[in-house]
Amino acid sequence: MIKKVEGDILLTRAQVIAHGVSANDPMNQGLAKALHEKYPAMHKDFHHWCHQHHPKPGEAWMWGGSDGVRIVNLITQGGGYGHGSKPEPATLPNVNHALKSLHKMALKEKFASMALPRLATGVGGLEWKEVEPLIDKHLGDLDIPIYVYTLYHPGVQARED
Repeated sequence: MIKKVEGDILLTRAQVIAHGVSANDPMNQGLAKALHEKYPAMHKDFHHWCHQHHPKPGEAWMWGGSDGVRIVNLITQGGGYGHGSKPEPATLPNVNHALKSLHKMALKEKFASMALPRLATGVGGLEWKEVEPLIDKHLGDLDIPIYVYTLYHPGVQARED
């Protein structure tokens, strides 16, 4: 069940936070930056995984913190490899494949609940009206609460009930 909420996704009570990145993302903007600052080990482990596996757009990688939180990095943007290379903008095919990967992961790992931002619409550069239907298509049939943070209010806990 997808529920649209407003607030600060870092204050979610959901078991999993999923967000879009590129492979080897520097995580220096937007939600990725906030997650990097809150969970520096996640950022370090993500880079290690990228160097080991060279993920392609559409893949997903999950990190688990000692406090029980899980962060899913969805590769919605290309680029990120090579010295000084910058992430490319997100694409709808990349988001589509990443959401398929997230759906499979949610079933396999038996997620209890999940929170997502307006995926790939900030730094990724996509339009929400194009991304929202993909979230509904790929996650709408999951029998868990899925909180989509449609508006960011720093320091405000969303009403996730």
